[in-house]
Amino acid sequence: MPSFVCKIGTADGRVVEKEFDSTSKEQLKENLQEQGFYVFKIRRKSFQLLSAGERQTGRLSGRRFLSFNQELLVLLRSGLPVVQILDTLIGQMEAGSFRDALTDIREDIKSGSVLSDAFVKFPRFFPPLYVAAVKAGEKTGDLPETLSRFMQYQKRVEAIRAKVKSASFYPLLLTSAAVLVVIFLMLFVVPTFTQIYTDANVELPLMTRILMAFSALVKNYWFLPVFAGVGGGISARMLLRTSRGKLKLDKTILVLPFLGRLKLDYALSGFCRTLGTTLASGTPLVPAMQMSRGTLNNLSLEKEMVQAIRRVEEGTSLSDSLERTGFFPSLALRMVSVGETSGSLTDMLNDVADYYEAEVEHRLTRLTTLIEPILMVTMGVLIAFIIVAMYIPIFQLAGTVG
Repeated sequence: MPSFVCKIGTADGRVVEKEFDSTSKEQLKENLQEQGFYVFKIRRKSFQLLSAGERQTGRLSGRRFLSFNQELLVLLRSGLPVVQILDTLIGQMEAGSFRDALTDIREDIKSGSVLSDAFVKFPRFFPPLYVAAVKAGEKTGDLPETLSRFMQYQKRVEAIRAKVKSASFYPLLLTSAAVLVVIFLMLFVVPTFTQIYTDANVELPLMTRILMAFSALVKNYWFLPVFAGVGGGISARMLLRTSRGKLKLDKTILVLPFLGRLKLDYALSGFCRTLGTTLASGTPLVPAMQMSRGTLNNLSLEKEMVQAIRRVEEGTSLSDSLERTGFFPSLALRMVSVGETSGSLTDMLNDVADYYEAEVEHRLTRLTTLIEPILMVTMGVLIAFIIVAMYIPIFQLAGTVG
């Protein structure tokens, strides 16, 4: 996700520069304004490829974030004051940027700030949804229960994310292996046979000549595909930096066979799970929808959701507003409508999320089951073609000698 450097004005009159991650400059500006900041300037951070490793080491992994919140929850339930809880957490933590952030948070608490206001100053560690959950828990006076609910949400999100990564790992491994084997054959094996056939001065079959020509092309002009790949990657990256380019890509993804439906189901499960969690924390519907919109992770869907949020603000029901987006399935709409009517919207949203998480898992299983044999067959046919093309002349020579 791209990073932006923002010059913002805080509620206490200070002007500060902070770094935030967001899918687009427009969404980041809207989120900051919703949090009460005055936005002076937003610029995209330069040289993000060179600093990606440094930025990632400054963040918390999902597992470490859950571990931190588990410890925080246990200490809160023990009845200790917040400052003493932070002292305990800091005392058992290794030196690093997160410990420094908690030290600053402890000083803010000592100065009279509440926990949510202290957390919001460190968006790299504490996402807006988490801060909103903490703020809601502070208002209701039941922060441990709110944290517990958020942790359950985070565990579900991490679980579905892990399934997506696991399903994509094996096909990527097979593809990489196939590419490396073919490159090895083209650069080292085929040239050896080419030299043998050249010295023998024999007439070669068409498939052998084609393979030898391709091998020579790869060996002599290997830098062309490398430059083309780098140039294409840079061009695509520059295009995706613009809202128009990102919007076009996101629209294209949604219309792809099979993958488009998988992406939509994943987006719906994340949106409904987040919306249900924020509503259960006591957040009003419109702010909850605004916070949940980013979980769609698709500009095309997010643009439609912005219109849905405006319709809800004007008094339209949630189910009718979502129906007019055009991408919510009828099953989800019926369940949301029932939840609004019966007063169990949070439970229905979680049921919708459960259903689409199961759909995502089912589609991923089907995808990997389909892709693995296709990759294996393709890899086998390609290598078999290379071997046959190289050995046919040897068989012909053996027949001639015989």
